[in-house]
Amino acid sequence: MTTNRTHHAPAVRQSVVSAAVLGVALMAAIDEIVFHQILGWHHFFDRSTPTVGLLSDGLLHTAELLLLVGGFVVLADLRRRQALAVRHFWAAFPLGAGGFQLFDGVIDHKVLRTHQVRYDVELLPYDLAWIGSAVVLLVLGAVLMVRARKA
Repeated sequence: MTTNRTHHAPAVRQSVVSAAVLGVALMAAIDEIVFHQILGWHHFFDRSTPTVGLLSDGLLHTAELLLLVGGFVVLADLRRRQALAVRHFWAAFPLGAGGFQLFDGVIDHKVLRTHQVRYDVELLPYDLAWIGSAVVLLVLGAVLMVRARKA
């Protein structure tokens, strides 16, 4: 019995882009939902009125949803074409999430000062946890990417 299954070459670059975008979007969603909405620790932009802070959260949520949709569209196309580079995809996902977390913790929190993790508390433990989680995700993604390239 013969089959007409064709094997497609994995689209590594598209797989990596899709996963990285989804990683960024998921981390942005976690940040926005948990720290902005549930815990109420900060808004995306806290250097103005609470109304502007709430508006900035809505804009962040909109951007995160657009990234989720875009990332899933590319992922669906890769799967449809049987071109998903699975190992590269799963390596790039934590790289995207960690990249967002590092950018947020260093650029948003420290350089631009658009907001802090929390207010009226000692920031060092929060900053270390925030940036430390980014480093863990980036190291995990880097290890997985090395393994994916060797496979």
